Amino acid sequence: MAEMLEESKSIESHTVGIFRTAATVKGGRRFSFGALVVCGDRNGKIGYGYAKSPEVPTAIEKAEKHARLNMISFPMTGSTLPHETVGRACASRVILVPASPGTGVVAGGTVRAVLEMAGITDCLTKSTGSNSKINTVRAIFDGLSQLRTREQIADLRGVEIETSDIEERVKRGARFMPAQSEGEKMAAPVNTIGQDRGRGGGRGGRGGGRGGRGGRDGGGRGDAAEAPKTDAPAADAPAESSSENAS
Repeated sequence: MAEMLEESKSIESHTVGIFRTAATVKGGRRFSFGALVVCGDRNGKIGYGYAKSPEVPTAIEKAEKHARLNMISFPMTGSTLPHETVGRACASRVILVPASPGTGVVAGGTVRAVLEMAGITDCLTKSTGSNSKINTVRAIFDGLSQLRTREQIADLRGVEIETSDIEERVKRGARFMPAQSEGEKMAAPVNTIGQDRGRGGGRGGRGGGRGGRGGRDGGGRGDAAEAPKTDAPAADAPAESSSENAS
């Protein structure tokens, strides 16, 4: 998960991997931890750092410091790359291919983390050779450092380039993207289940008992429980009159 480092510069960091090593000494084994961290502003500026320490938080902090000091900038065409590039580092090889808007980042965990910190949201990738995280990150940075804009390539060749193939693909893909309105946002749906019922809801409401399923009138059989009670009839005759008739 990305973590904000500097709010003023919008620099975020992501821990790509934690590595543990152990050295056998006289008293047992001594552990050491290495952290690989990538920092970026999601707008064409990114850096990575690797550091080791006996504790994980200290290693991450040192790696973040190295990443902020070694940040590089590279050109972008919209939300993708200006052209295809191939980066190499030791036995790792990463191919970065531009994509139309809406494609997303088609990559593995390590490559995806680096490209998201760089601000690339549409890109096709292919990683071959060694799958070491450190060498993969180095290969990505090698490929990003080879990127050139259309104006830079035109100056190097001494020709005029009106538009590139990637720019045309981005324009065609932008037609099918949903338009983003700058007005007020649509209100989120509100859960109103149960609010339309009356106060006598539930099993019989205020009517008591197990009558009905509730409602505005107290619900179902609950009305029978609230019926007024009638007084019991008086006795027909006192006990003394019955004894006189017997005599």
